[in-house]
Amino acid sequence: MDTLPLFHTKWSDRLAFDIALMLEGSGETLQEVVARHKISANDILIFKQDPVFLKKVEHYQSEVRDKGLTFKLKARAQAEELLTTSWHLIHDPAVSPAVKADLIKSTVKWGGLEPKGDVAVDSSGGVRITINLGSQQHDVVQTFNEAEDVTAIESTQ
Repeated sequence: MDTLPLFHTKWSDRLAFDIALMLEGSGETLQEVVARHKISANDILIFKQDPVFLKKVEHYQSEVRDKGLTFKLKARAQAEELLTTSWHLIHDPAVSPAVKADLIKSTVKWGGLEPKGDVAVDSSGGVRITINLGSQQHDVVQTFNEAEDVTAIESTQ
């Protein structure tokens, strides 16, 4: 059974995935799953009482049933398992800092935790206010230059 610090439950997502495959008839037998995950039949009975585990198995079953066993689903299952390897490498003193940095960057990227770069910023640093007065439009642009502490205001007609 997985007992690494990354697992906060007695079961892993990979176990739920393997159970879902078994239930859909496209995976290993129950005996093979139990042996590979180093769990007992009693553990399976306990997991059957866990609503989170059951929901996870149901989710994987519906993905397999609705979308088929796609490459993306297999890759996601592998990625879950490889996070453990990544964790060990990041905390291994024998691994170079460059490799650790790459692993951390990749994990942040895969987790969707990168800052969003889609915010447009005006390079002038000013404020643009548009006032509509009937058919006339007047633009007022105010630019602040902190280095010279000077304020420029211009109006266009």
